[in-house]
Formats: sequence, structure tokens, C-alpha cells
Amino acid sequence: MYDYDLLVVGSANADLVIGVERRPAAGETVLGSDLAVHPGGKGANQAVAAARLGARTALLARVGDDAHGRLLLDAQRAAGVDTTGVLAGGAPTGVALITVDPSGDNSIVVSPGANGRLTPADVRAASGLLHASKVVSAQLEIPLETVVEVVRNLAPGGRFVLNPSPPRPLPAEVLAVCDPLIVNEHEAKVILGEAGDTAADPEDWARLLLAKGPRSVVVTLGAEGALVASADGGVQRVASVKVDAVDTTGAGDSFTAALAWRVGAGASLAQAAAYAARVGAAAVTRRGAQESFPTAEEVDTL
Repeated sequence: MYDYDLLVVGSANADLVIGVERRPAAGETVLGSDLAVHPGGKGANQAVAAARLGARTALLARVGDDAHGRLLLDAQRAAGVDTTGVLAGGAPTGVALITVDPSGDNSIVVSPGANGRLTPADVRAASGLLHASKVVSAQLEIPLETVVEVVRNLAPGGRFVLNPSPPRPLPAEVLAVCDPLIVNEHEAKVILGEAGDTAADPEDWARLLLAKGPRSVVVTLGAEGALVASADGGVQRVASVKVDAVDTTGAGDSFTAALAWRVGAGASLAQAAAYAARVGAAAVTRRGAQESFPTAEEVDTL
């Protein structure tokens, strides 16, 4: 019996957000809105998104012993996330500098801070937390060697979900346990390397990614929905949900969290991706990251 439906191992950042009429070109200065500070980071976002949907969720992360770190811890606890695995100190809390244009598209620069100090030793020390979790989800805003250590400490029969963002080439040891590997177009092309340049369409990306070793693959396509691929199920399209987007910040994190929770609960990959698409659609209709994540009841209305 698992104590947690989902353990998220990843980053926790303070999001510093400014609205702009358009993003500046190189060497250009533009005026923006008043600065807004929100709890964020891909790991923290995923944990809040899952907990808000009703999943028993824990977070393994590192924050600074500072005001931003306290903001992040408060947000996790308010959402119902178990923060036993959140470590403090070693560096300032990570920060994401985000600009959002009127269409809702965003550009993000991340200063990792304490996220870069989440070490393999921290993972080993939290092995009890990993073994108590049905599904473990990770991203790449923490050191890759830490993600490798997560893979080595999974519970017997536990499931691993990876969103390789920001993308980089992945070792075979990590790819082999991804179930699924969740990527967008940019991430898919980075992981595929030269093979990605010759792929004609997203279905080809999914098949090529699957050939690299993951047990299953999900390719997110924004307004076009998503693709799911596995060795036994082939490649399937998952439709998007049409909404008026206000702010896409955190939408991918809510998608990943929802999918990870649903596959752990026994849904097929296609069923979980369809549910996750509704969660992501609900999230983009509100501003902010964690503030935009829906409850299960709100998802059911879409």
C-alpha cells in the first residue's frame, strides 16, 4: 500500500511576472506592468496541481532559507501537499523571470538557486519517501545526476514520469524507465537530435522517441492536443479542449501532474492524457501558474 499517489521531485521557484505588450528584441527595452510574485517552479507546480485535483501528493525539493522559500512552502501546504521532503538552505530560492504578452504566451528565464543544490545524496536520504509513492514525477530544473538517482531509488513496481524541461540528451538508464516521457515539440527535437530534423510530423517524433527506450511517450501539441505512443498501443491522437487562453504559464506542469496521477490510478495512457488536456485547458483560462490550477470539480465542467 502506498502512502502517496504522486511524489514530485523537482524545482521550486518564485515566479517574478511582468506583463508586456510585446517581448523585447535584442538590445531593446520595453515597459511592462507592475511586478507580481507567485509561487512556481516545475516541481512545485506539479505538486500543487496534483494535490488540487485530489491526489495524495508529496514534494522533494530544495528552497532557500529566505522569504521566497517561505512563500513556496506556504503555497504547498495550503494546497495539501506533504512538504516533509522539502529541504531549506544551501543557496537562495530559485527564481523565474517571466514575461507574458497579451495573447497569453510567455518567455521564461530561470535562476536555479537552491534547485541546483538538490543532490543525489538528498534523494538517497529520502528513499523512504520514494518507496511510499505509487508514481514519481521529475523534470530537469534540478541536476540530471539527481534525476538519475531518483530512477535508481524507485519503489519496486513504482512508475516514473519525466518531463525533460529544460531539454537535454538523456542517459539510457533514465529513458528506459520513463512511463511516459512527456515532451513538447521543442523538447522532442532536442532529445532526438539529428533524427528530429528529418522527422516529418509529430507521429514520427513519437515513434522515434519510443525507439530510444521509454516505455511510453506523450507529445504535447498545444492547441492541437497531444499524441500518446506505446509499444503495444501504437500512436493515438488526443483532442484538445478549446478555450480562450489568458496565460499559459504552468499549463504544461498541470498537464503532467494530472496525467501522472491518472495513470497511477489505473487509467490508460490515452484516457489520462485526455483528462490532463482538460486540466491544462482550465489552467490557461486564468493568470498565474499555481493560482490557475483547477480542482477536480472544475475539470469536470469542461
